[in-house]
Amino acid sequence: MSTSAKSISILSPAILVPALRDAVVKLDPRQLIRNPVIFVTEVVAVLVTAIFIQDSAGGVGAGFSGQIALWLWFTVLFATFAEAVAEGRGKAQAESLKRSKSDLIAKKMLFAGQPGNKGCEIIPATALKIGDIVLVEVNDLIPGDGEVIEGVASVNESAITGESAPVIREAGGDRSAVTGGTQVISDWLKVRITTKPGETFVDRMIALIEGAKRQKTPNEIALSILLSGLTLVFLIAVVTLYGLALYSGTDLSVAVLAALLVTLIPTTIGGLLSAIGIAGMDRLIRFNVIATSGRAVEAAGDVDTLLLDKTGTITFGNRMASEFLPVSGVSEKELAEAVLLASLADETAEGRSIVALAKSDFGLSEPRIVGNGTTSIPFSAQTRISGIDIEGRRIRKGAVDAVLRFVGLDKAQASPEFNKAVDAIARTGGTPLAVAEADRLLGVVHLKDVVKPGIKERFAALRAMGIRTIMVTGDNPVTAAAIASEAGVDDFLAEATPEQKLDFIRKEQTGGRLIAMCGDGTNDAPAPAQADVGVAMQSGTRAAREAGNMVDLDSSPTKLIEIVEIGKQILMTRGSLTTFSIANDVAKYFTIIPALFPVTYPQLGALNIMDLTSPQSAILSAVIFNALIIVALIPLALRGVKYRPVGAAALLSRNLLVYGPGGLVAPFIGIKLVDMAVTALGII
Repeated sequence: MSTSAKSISILSPAILVPALRDAVVKLDPRQLIRNPVIFVTEVVAVLVTAIFIQDSAGGVGAGFSGQIALWLWFTVLFATFAEAVAEGRGKAQAESLKRSKSDLIAKKMLFAGQPGNKGCEIIPATALKIGDIVLVEVNDLIPGDGEVIEGVASVNESAITGESAPVIREAGGDRSAVTGGTQVISDWLKVRITTKPGETFVDRMIALIEGAKRQKTPNEIALSILLSGLTLVFLIAVVTLYGLALYSGTDLSVAVLAALLVTLIPTTIGGLLSAIGIAGMDRLIRFNVIATSGRAVEAAGDVDTLLLDKTGTITFGNRMASEFLPVSGVSEKELAEAVLLASLADETAEGRSIVALAKSDFGLSEPRIVGNGTTSIPFSAQTRISGIDIEGRRIRKGAVDAVLRFVGLDKAQASPEFNKAVDAIARTGGTPLAVAEADRLLGVVHLKDVVKPGIKERFAALRAMGIRTIMVTGDNPVTAAAIASEAGVDDFLAEATPEQKLDFIRKEQTGGRLIAMCGDGTNDAPAPAQADVGVAMQSGTRAAREAGNMVDLDSSPTKLIEIVEIGKQILMTRGSLTTFSIANDVAKYFTIIPALFPVTYPQLGALNIMDLTSPQSAILSAVIFNALIIVALIPLALRGVKYRPVGAAALLSRNLLVYGPGGLVAPFIGIKLVDMAVTALGII
C-alpha cells in the first residue's frame, strides 16, 4: 500500500471535497434506510420542508418552519458526511491499489516445459485464466495471483505492503505464493495463475477498503435495534404530547412536534454509528491489516489467547547462518573466508545468509573470481554440497555426511571437537553444515531458524494486555522449547499436526476462550478458519490467506497488539458515544418540555432552569444544537476513544462517569448558548 495513501489526513481537501459530494449522494432514501434513526430524521425534514413550502405559498409566516427545515437537513447531511469522511481515506488507498494493477501484461508460456522466454505470448493480464503459466523476468510486474512452480527471485511487494525490503519467492514450501501487481527485481519466476481476473487479492483488498462489502457486526446490529426502539418510544411520546397540547389548549404546530421528535431521538449516535465502524476498519488498514469481516475486528477486542505458527510467523522461516564454529588450529576468520568462497555459487537462502554473516561479522568482501583455473560448484539437492576450486584449493561446504565423504572420513574418524559441535547444534534444533578444504575439516556452520527481531518485547506487551501466547509447531519438543524460550511465548505445542491445532482451538473455545490464530502455511489454514480471529501473513500461501478473516500485509506475528487495541477501541468508542447520546437525549427532554408549556402548566416553570427566551427559541436552539453536536463528535468517532489496558468494569465506570455526565451537561450549556445567539441575532 503506498505511503502517500496512508499519510493522507482526514482534513485534506482530497478527502473532504469528495466526502461532501458523497454525503449528498447518501441522502438517497434507498441508502439511508439502512440507518433507521437518520432515515426518520430525513422523513421529518421532508415533512417540515413541505410545511414551509405550504406556508410560503399561503402567505403565512414561514420563517420558523423554514429554519427548522434547514437545520433538520443539516442534521441528516452531517450524519452522512461523517460516514463519507470515514470512507474517504479508504477510497484514497483503494485508488493507489488500482494504479498498481492497471495496464498489466503477461508473458503466457505456450509450452510449460520450454526453457527461458522461448515460446511466450504477450497478452493482457485480464485475458489470463486459472492454470495458465506465465514467465516473470527482472523488472516485470507479476500479472496475477499465483503459485511459483519454478525459479527463485526477489520480489518487491511495496505496492501491497508498503515495505520497501524485497522478499524471496520460490517454488515449493510456504513462500511460493505471489500477488498480482508486485515486481520481480532479480532472477525470474514461472508462475501458475490461481485466480480469475477481478478476483485477485488486490481486487478483494480494493473492494474491502472501499467498504463495498462491509457488513454490520452483531454488536452494531443490536445497537441499531436499540436505537430503533428508542426512536419508536420517542415517537409515541411526541404523539402523546400532541394529544396533551390539544387537551390543554396549547398551540403546538406539526413543525414544532416534528422538530421535537428529531431532537429527542438518538440522532447523535445514529449519525455516527456507521462512521465508528468504518473508521475502525480504516485504522486497521493504516496498520497494513486488511479485515474481511467486521465481526472479526470486534472479536479481536475480546481475544484472550493467541496461537502462532513458528515457521515464517515467529521465525523468518528460512534457516539462516548464526555462527561459525572452527576446529582447533583454525581461526574464526579463516573459517569465515573459506565458507564465504564455498558459498559464492550457493543461491539458496541459507547460502546467501552465510555470505551475509561473513561480511557483517568479519568485514569480508566477496572476492572477484577470475581466471580459467577457477571452478564453482553450485549447491544442488542431489549433492547437498557447494564449493569452489580456486588456485589449487578445493573448498566445500554442505551437509555433514556429504562433506565427510568429500574428505574421505566417516563420523567416527572426525575429531571429537567437530562431532561435539555438530551434536550441540542438532540438539538445539539447528542445522549443522560442515566446511572442509581438501582432506581437512575446518569447522561447522550453525544454521538456525532465526526469531524475528523485537518479538520478545511484543509478546511481553501482549501478556500485559492479558493475552496468552502459544507457539504451535511441527518441530520436536527440544527444538520447540528452545525457540519458545528465545521468543518469549507463554507456552508451546510441539509436533502439532493440522488436526491437533484444530482440536486445540476447539477445546479452548469450548472453555469459553476467544482464540486468535496467526499463520502463513497451507498446513495452518484449518486453524485460522476455526479461530475467532484468523490472521494470515501476506508472505504466506494462498490457502492461509483465504482461510483467515484478516491479512497482515507486513507479515508481523505480533500485529495482533494493534488489532486487539483497534477492536477494543471500536467497542469503547461505540459505548462511549452511545452513553453520551442517550444522556444527551434525556437532558434535551427536560430542557425543552418546560419551555413548551409555560402558560398551560405554570408548575413546569420550576424545571425551566435554563430560562430559554421562548418556546420557539427553545425548539430552534435544540434543533441547531442537535445538528452541531454531530459535527463536534465526528473527530472523536473517527479517531476513536483512546485505548487503555484496563479491565471491562473499569472501562464501564469510566464511560458512565465521563460520557454520562458529559452527555447530560452538554445540552444545557449548548442549547442555552445557541438560544442566546439566536435571540441576539433576532432570528426568532
